[in-house]
Amino acid sequence: MRRHWVHISLALLSVSPVLRADHDDASAEHGRVEFPISCRAEVRPRFERAVAQLHSFGYELARDGFAQVAAEDPECGMAYWGVATTYYHPLWAAPTPAELEAGAAAAERAAAIGAGTERERGWIAAIGALYAERGSADHRTRAGRYRDRLAELARAYPDDHEATIFHALLLLGTAPPTDTTYAQQKQAAETLTGLVSLHPEHPGVAHYLIHALDYPELAHLALDAARRYARIAPSSAHALHMPSHIFVRLGLWPETIASNLDSAGSARALAPLYPETSAFDRLHALDYLEYAYLQTGRDEQAQRIVEETASLGRLERPTMAAVYALAAIPARYALERGDWRAAADLAATLPASVLAQYPYAEAIPAYARALGAAHVGDLARAEASVARLREIAAALAAAPPPGPYDWAGHVRALGTAAAGVLARARGGDEEAVRLLTEAAELEERTGKHPVTPGTALPPRELLADLLLDLGRADEALAAYEATLLRAPNRLRALSGAARAAELARHRERARTLYTLVASLTVPDSRRPEVERARAALAAP
Repeated sequence: MRRHWVHISLALLSVSPVLRADHDDASAEHGRVEFPISCRAEVRPRFERAVAQLHSFGYELARDGFAQVAAEDPECGMAYWGVATTYYHPLWAAPTPAELEAGAAAAERAAAIGAGTERERGWIAAIGALYAERGSADHRTRAGRYRDRLAELARAYPDDHEATIFHALLLLGTAPPTDTTYAQQKQAAETLTGLVSLHPEHPGVAHYLIHALDYPELAHLALDAARRYARIAPSSAHALHMPSHIFVRLGLWPETIASNLDSAGSARALAPLYPETSAFDRLHALDYLEYAYLQTGRDEQAQRIVEETASLGRLERPTMAAVYALAAIPARYALERGDWRAAADLAATLPASVLAQYPYAEAIPAYARALGAAHVGDLARAEASVARLREIAAALAAAPPPGPYDWAGHVRALGTAAAGVLARARGGDEEAVRLLTEAAELEERTGKHPVTPGTALPPRELLADLLLDLGRADEALAAYEATLLRAPNRLRALSGAARAAELARHRERARTLYTLVASLTVPDSRRPEVERARAALAAP
């Protein structure tokens, strides 16, 4: 296995960053895809363009493209195959009931029309397996069947690299949430790495490599794919954003900011034509952008993100990422800056109907209110928020998993961390240490969902804060540095680590950390952490 990962690293680095200039119009905008079909020759470029958009999760745009293919060639069963694929978002969540029925209708239409080759009939049968028995089999079972059909298709047609690429995506989409060895993710990465040199301009190869390696231990292997993907598909707001998944993992804040400014601008331009897609892409980019601003002390720019988000108004068709961002952005702004009163008073911004569909989104403001209320001494309100987090976690645990992520475990970690902060406010210091240690371990086992740049105030960081308050500086330093291993260059963790090193009399380590705080933040930042670093560096 180690030999395989050395091979992956070398293969990724060997790809030239200079892309070929002989694109046709579709590939120049969305990447190059080769997907032969037996439909009318004139619809193939539009079909391949839609597949390229699909690989960048431009589901609404791709659906429009496949529908146009069907309108131009009503006997093209693969056009309806394409429509059916756009209703399944493997890395986000299971289809909603409406998406499930619409996808099933398209898959059944594709099967009824048929196709001119056995290979195409295999594609149609594969997507049909996702929607078959939707009334009796759960989503995870049906997604596993779809994944296995794609594996069979890839084996039957080894030259059809699209089957291999889609199978890699489904390996990611069906990976067990509790597998911290990342076995399916590594399998997908190894497969995709073998295709990089053959398809250097394929949007799916670069995109799915980023997702496959979007983990603290693996992210450095995806840096080449991250830097190439935006150039492969410059017309995709999602492709412009996706590199920042790796930039965030590595603490590369200027690159994160540039990536998401481009993505949000691209999504804003698409809004009149594709409101659903643009809302998802824009809000997703803004969440990452705010996170990077806060890590560099750009609080005024972060505040403008909060204001822009509040001005977007009600979503006509809420999507997972858009809902998550709407919940996270105001909570993150209060918590990262230590504005406990604002966190305690955080208003509900999402209607009950939306939260019923995406219950984990409610956990973010509940977490903020619990931490804020505990810090300002409003213990009754903190207790109510902790209780609500427990209710949300229990409801999530009792329901079928809403996709390839352990949301129940994530919310349980937040609730346990909030309970630890509340225990500290009540004077139960050892109970607080125990609960925050438990929360940190659970949160690290669960990991972060791709929808978020990171937990607002990771439990391990809160544990470090507590240890520092208790005068246990060496232990606090270890906890801050453990946080930084998973989330490099987090401003609060860097500043806390510097202060802990200083109090523990590790003077050289403290100076190194204070220097890093000062170098990563803007010169005019008035954040207390930054001002403390400057003062420490100015001292003799």
